[in-house]
Amino acid sequence: MVGEVAYLVAMADGDVKAQFDAHEDVLTLEEQEDLAAAEHEAEPVTYTGTDFDVEGLVRRLKRGDIVIPTFGHGDDSLEVAGFQRGFVWRRPQMDRFIESLLMGYPIPGIMLVQQVDRRYLVLDGQQRLRTLAAFYEGIHAGREFALDNVADVFKGLTYRTLGPEQRRQLDNTFIQATIVKTDGSDQSLEAIYQVFERLNSGGTQLTPHEIRIALYPGALVDFLENLNKSPEWRQLYGARSLRLRDQELILRILALYQNSAQYFRPQKKFLNEFLGRHRNLEGLDNRKLEGLFIEASKLLLAGPGRSALRFQSSQVNAALAEALYVGLMRRVDGGSLPAPGEVTSAVRAFTSNSETASTISGSTATEEYVRKRLDLATREFARI
Repeated sequence: MVGEVAYLVAMADGDVKAQFDAHEDVLTLEEQEDLAAAEHEAEPVTYTGTDFDVEGLVRRLKRGDIVIPTFGHGDDSLEVAGFQRGFVWRRPQMDRFIESLLMGYPIPGIMLVQQVDRRYLVLDGQQRLRTLAAFYEGIHAGREFALDNVADVFKGLTYRTLGPEQRRQLDNTFIQATIVKTDGSDQSLEAIYQVFERLNSGGTQLTPHEIRIALYPGALVDFLENLNKSPEWRQLYGARSLRLRDQELILRILALYQNSAQYFRPQKKFLNEFLGRHRNLEGLDNRKLEGLFIEASKLLLAGPGRSALRFQSSQVNAALAEALYVGLMRRVDGGSLPAPGEVTSAVRAFTSNSETASTISGSTATEEYVRKRLDLATREFARI
């Protein structure tokens, strides 16, 4: 996305992507395969290039002409919302970015989406733009933003205490922007998804779900987040995932419960279409789904407990979890509630089945493996 010199500068600044803890930062095998899987159709896109001076970028941010959306939460006035994670650059990274500008080093470009109302939405570049806004404001995290992790000549400087030459250097530095245009249609949004997915390399890559909920914010994403907060689910899953893997797993469970017969690869496309089709809960009985999901969580917690979602590892196995939830939700929907001890027996029978192991280990997203593990889990829960 940037030239090699700019890329090296970006790496010295802590990279243009957010940095998370080691486990969360690494894409799973399933996520890597999903990102690598080719779409059946390629959508065209319209874009232009322009340069913005730093002072102009900050001014546009302040008055709302450039918007940094947040993950997943719908804003009816935004045609594309949520491509950004929360702001996670640490102060040394912020300081070194500002220092790079003051030194006149090359800076990676940003990517914006121009929507119909002419506002720009930040597709890539959140960390840099938020850092600029904070430095110009003079405050970060409630404290004065004075440069510290920089060369001696810049130590202690704030925007207000910059010398005239330094201020001109910063204000008048140009940052290249690629502007992708959208008309708000599904085809336009799909094109933006594909553009971003192709740029999603190096640093900390976004997962398919992080891109997905950016493309389809709305009531369904909010519903997923509410389920993600349910106490029993949190006890089963564990700590919240910084990469939203817990939320994606709930989406997988609901999509497969509703529509397993139509599952297809790549999984990302199946989930994209489900989220797009039911973006504002159209065609979904969300109260019923919520009840089934929470009841299944209670039964799994009271029965086998946290170990139910794990297979030969301390980490949650998504393929195992979706099969258990779909199978148990079908059982709960079909009759009286089973006892926790019966649920424990069914889970043990499912995980000890020699046919199960191949469907929940390694490459797990094929049509054959998905349908097979759902059928096996459903069969075991139907027996109790």
